[in-house]
Amino acid sequence: MSDEEKPDSDESRSEFTPPVGVPMPPVPEPDGSTTSEFAAPTGVELPAGPEAEGSAFTAPASSAAYGAGAGNAFTPPDGIPVIRLTKGVVPWQDRMRELVRMPVTERPVPELPADKPEAGPPVPRVLDLTLRIGELLLAGGEGAEDVEAAMFGVAHAYGLARVEPTVTFTLLGISYQPSLVEPPLTASRTVRRRVADYTRLAAVFQLVDDITAHEATLEDSYGRLAAIRRNRHPYSGWVLTGAAGLLAGSASILVGGGPLIFFAAALAAMLGDRLAWLCAGRGLPEFYQFAAAAMPAAAMGIVVNLYADHLPGATDLQASAVITGGLFTLLPGRALVAGVQDGLTGFYITASARLLEVMYLVVGIVFGVTIVLYAGVRLGADFDPEQALRAYDHPWVQLLSAMSLTLAFAVLLQCERGVLLLATLNGGVAWTVYGVLHQQLGANPVVATAAAAGLVGLFGQLMARYRYASVLPYVTAAIGPLLPGSATYFGLLAFTQNHTAEGFTSLTKAAALALAVAIGVNLGGEIARMFLKTPGSADPARRRAAKRTRGF
Repeated sequence: MSDEEKPDSDESRSEFTPPVGVPMPPVPEPDGSTTSEFAAPTGVELPAGPEAEGSAFTAPASSAAYGAGAGNAFTPPDGIPVIRLTKGVVPWQDRMRELVRMPVTERPVPELPADKPEAGPPVPRVLDLTLRIGELLLAGGEGAEDVEAAMFGVAHAYGLARVEPTVTFTLLGISYQPSLVEPPLTASRTVRRRVADYTRLAAVFQLVDDITAHEATLEDSYGRLAAIRRNRHPYSGWVLTGAAGLLAGSASILVGGGPLIFFAAALAAMLGDRLAWLCAGRGLPEFYQFAAAAMPAAAMGIVVNLYADHLPGATDLQASAVITGGLFTLLPGRALVAGVQDGLTGFYITASARLLEVMYLVVGIVFGVTIVLYAGVRLGADFDPEQALRAYDHPWVQLLSAMSLTLAFAVLLQCERGVLLLATLNGGVAWTVYGVLHQQLGANPVVATAAAAGLVGLFGQLMARYRYASVLPYVTAAIGPLLPGSATYFGLLAFTQNHTAEGFTSLTKAAALALAVAIGVNLGGEIARMFLKTPGSADPARRRAAKRTRGF
């Protein structure tokens, strides 16, 4: 064959060229659509389908029935959920609780901004920032689960995927493994001082929220954290002393006291607060601080009991209400709720340490009150255990007292000014529910306390999820009216009068009421997480828990 008879390169045929006489397949349309061997023959009509051609990984139309909205990724049938780490879907606490409970192999790769370098920030600085944030949260009274979620969220936001945070009562640890073949890097930090400052706690929560949303660089986060540490408390020491007096006076009204008892209890509580400040300045442990702070209330009760008959117009004064009001300012409700919450969420070591702390503080209160009561009995004081059981005749006065008690408690916890009103209303709702169930319907006080505390936890969780903040400012102060101050006092009084059986009964009732408060608050929060959807999310965030039955 000559060169002129050879076809050009673009006319070359392959083994797939049809034989002579067989027509070529139709030329594809200019819109880019292709025809394959599965195309229907000419004249055969296919059923109508979607206009846009999808792939095998496109979510089917029926996926909307499972909660997959527009733009959501398809959830595989094996049950691994799709994790969205963008801000505004669910609070960072819920997102990070789900991630931290996942096995390392199932965790998604950290989402980094497009303009962020692939190398990422230096690992030691990220670990240090994570530990410092966890230290402020744990020192502020936050539960171990939320502290662990915050630490994981900070490290994960800065590109550290294989991170395992560890939270105990006084020790924070974090471990990062770059890959499966490299040794892990570990760091730890000790929490030596605890300060109840919920304003600082709210600022740290906002910082973590911005970090997990990739709205704060590492240097910006360090600067904001330093500013949070430098910020002064929103209320001065004398304002806190006045709040302690208001709390004690309001609590005395709840257990049947009158106007004179209100002022006596307030004065005793302020003296006890100043005495505790003096002991703290001298470096005495908290045990002795609580013992010293409990003594003025007991002493004031003895004075009222001995000299009530000599005061003009002071008839039927209830000295027991003075001591009970003073105890309300000292009962460690915040530590109790945090301890029970840690135990319910699986942090048993931290829960044991918190509850042991509560026990020591209560023993300090018992030590201070008992010494003074013994001295009062020797001086001729005659306390009637039934005297403070009479409720005030005006429910509206009790409601206002419960709300003022909650307000004073919120000030003592250094809550933000914008939170005071909501916390006060939450405390009023708690006391109303307790009063209706116990005083009107005759329900058991433990059941009534648990129901009221459950509503407190539910309302607090709703506000925290709405504001993307911590739940503690909305809950801790609101449980103040429900704390077992009178039951604790009656147990101490029975021991001083050599009624051991009655004393154990009263203290057991006080412990049951305290546990009812803590469990009710935690249950209300869990109900909010389980059944309430956050705006913008298809499903409520899940949290994996231990699956154990029958003790194994």
